[in-house]
Formats: sequence, C-alpha cells, structure tokens
Amino acid sequence: MTLPANLEPALRDPRKLRRTAWILVGIMIAGGSLVYTAYEKWAASKAGDTRPAMIHKVRKEHQLRVLRQDGARADLFEPSGRVWAVHTLALSPHESPAISLDVMKRLAGIFSGNDDFTLVSLVVDPPAAGLDAALANMAKASGMELPSWWLAASDPADTHKFIKAQLKAGIFPHQENGRWVHDTSIVLIDRAGRVRRAVVPSRSGGAPYIAAFDFDQAAKWDSEDRLTGTGRSNVEELEMLLVKTIKTLLDEPQTPR
Repeated sequence: MTLPANLEPALRDPRKLRRTAWILVGIMIAGGSLVYTAYEKWAASKAGDTRPAMIHKVRKEHQLRVLRQDGARADLFEPSGRVWAVHTLALSPHESPAISLDVMKRLAGIFSGNDDFTLVSLVVDPPAAGLDAALANMAKASGMELPSWWLAASDPADTHKFIKAQLKAGIFPHQENGRWVHDTSIVLIDRAGRVRRAVVPSRSGGAPYIAAFDFDQAAKWDSEDRLTGTGRSNVEELEMLLVKTIKTLLDEPQTPR
C-alpha cells in the first residue's frame, strides 16, 4: 500500500506527555494504596483467627504400613475420621526418652475413652530381629495400650521418608556418633488427614505465630530462663496449647478425605 505524499510526522508536545505521565503515576499510586489498604484490613481480620493452621495433607497413597505392638499390621491414619497425635522415638537402650513421651502419656489420660482420638509412637530404629517382642515390651513398660495408643514400626527407609515428607519433620532421622537424631515434636493429624499446627496471635498485632509442638525446644528455652510471662514454663505453656488444639480438632466436623 502506498502512503499519501502529504503525510507529515506528528509533533509531540512535551508538556502533554509529562502531564500524561504524571496522571499515570497518580493512578498507579492510588491503585497501590487501595491494594495496601485492602491487604491491611484482610491481615487485621486474620490476626485474631486462632484456628489450627493446615500444613500438609497426608493422602491415602502416601500412608505408612506399620506393625503394631499387638503384632497386627495396619495403615497409619486409618480408619479416617480420627484425630491423631504422632511422635517419634528410638528403641535403642542408650537413647534417652524424649520429653514428648511424657506428654503423650498425659494426653492418654486426658483423652481416655475418646474413640475419636488416637496416639501413635513411631519407631525410628526398629531392630532387624525380634521386632514383635521389642514393641510388645516397650508398650507394656510405657503404658501404651491399644486401641487408643499405637506403638508402631515399619521399614526404616520408608519410615524416615514418611516422617520427613508427610509429617513435615524439621530433621530427617539419622545417626550421629551412634545416637539417633530425629524431630521428637508431636504432630497433630486432623479428621481429614491434614497436618495441623497451633496458631498463636501476635501480641503486637502482627502476623500470628505458627507453633509446632516441639517440647525439646521448649525445654531448651526453659534452661535458658526465657520467661513466658504467665508463671508457667515453656513446656507447660506448650502442653496447654497442645491440649487446646486437640480439643479444637475434635470439635471440627468430619470432612471427606
């Protein structure tokens, strides 16, 4: 196509260009301000939301097949519809019991007779031989009674992978200088198979704190004289929060997995 010969280039007015640019800048600033204001309102509305946070969903295809203290085999978190409290422990004689084991014993008493709540102690170091007897002896010595409390073990490689990938442990179970290193936190699984953690509102009005139930860490804070401001120790505060969170999960309606 041939253009007409009398066409001339348009003249640009610098003042109009600057005015247009400033208008666009003003629109962007106003839009950004509106977005920020809306975000602040949303954040403020969520600051007081103390519903347990959803961290991860353990799907059926990722469940762990375990051997229990009664010699039966079962899938963890089956049947669905229960609330589960899970922690890890080592059977090796030289391993010191984690604080979480004592907490689990107290949970067993608090929620005794509640068929919707199950405790699980998951073994990180099952022996190559005599596992049935080892589980039975440990369960008897620690008061782990079925059906409310499972002492469970599986193939170590599968167990360690499950602990890290599905329970979202902070440490992959491993040995250092002949001792087992593993995350002893108590993990809560809700009725729909989701890992849940407590939500603690910020005293300053900021974002809430998502709390894992790491009693070893709480004990370390106590040893460092970090005060809670309540007259209770960090371990006691965390245990109260754990019980409260379990009760909240038990009160939630069951949803399909």
